[in-house]
Amino acid sequence: MSHATEDELEQALLEVRALLESTVAIHRDRSNREQQIATVDGGYAPVLETAASLIRDAVRTIDIVDARLPGTEEEPARKARAERNMIYSAADTVSVRLLTSPALVDEDFVREQLGLDHPVAIRVARVPPLQALLVDGSTALVMAESAAGVRASLIRAPEVLHTLGTLFESIWRNAVPAGERIVFGDRDRAALARQILGALRAGVTDEVAARELTVSVRTYRRHVAEIMALLGAQSRFQAGVRAAALGLLPTAAPPVQGPPQRV
Repeated sequence: MSHATEDELEQALLEVRALLESTVAIHRDRSNREQQIATVDGGYAPVLETAASLIRDAVRTIDIVDARLPGTEEEPARKARAERNMIYSAADTVSVRLLTSPALVDEDFVREQLGLDHPVAIRVARVPPLQALLVDGSTALVMAESAAGVRASLIRAPEVLHTLGTLFESIWRNAVPAGERIVFGDRDRAALARQILGALRAGVTDEVAARELTVSVRTYRRHVAEIMALLGAQSRFQAGVRAAALGLLPTAAPPVQGPPQRV
């Protein structure tokens, strides 16, 4: 992504974050009686307990933004690990996505996902300082820093949930899968792995894929075997499933149109 595009994306994210904060403030005033937005008081422990309850009760999806300012809390590493472990209490049927900033990538946690049948999809992007947990699109727990300090809110207001969901999806689409460098090593190997995973997903033959990559069939099959080993997969199908769950698969391209036929 070019620096200009990154700057434009960051500016858009800042504007969405400002919209989110202003919407939260408006709805807090309007809907205290309905409890659509409630402040979580009492410090870190009640916030962690609320998050744990939301994760355990999730039915379909959990989307997490972890972009706190590094070093702003006591024992940040221990707290971050406790929060990561909490994710594992979600049901196996729940899809979990974690969006984090480059400074907060937990490489050990990323590696842990490789051996799991239901891994967490982790992506990295430049994100304004924000912590948020969005569950089933119906409830969110948001922690944001303001002039008054860190404020935690439990949100059920549809308009605010829509804004938060839009924020998450807009960043996720342009974010980089955290596992690429960690699983495949340098940028060139990661790019090659993405191409091979794309070929496996498309179902093209080894001969066609090898020709497109300008390598021999034997070399292509060796690359496939290496990728399967890195992903801890016993079959090509399982490798595709794990790559998809980890967010490593490239965006599907539209079908290539052949040359027009003469009539």
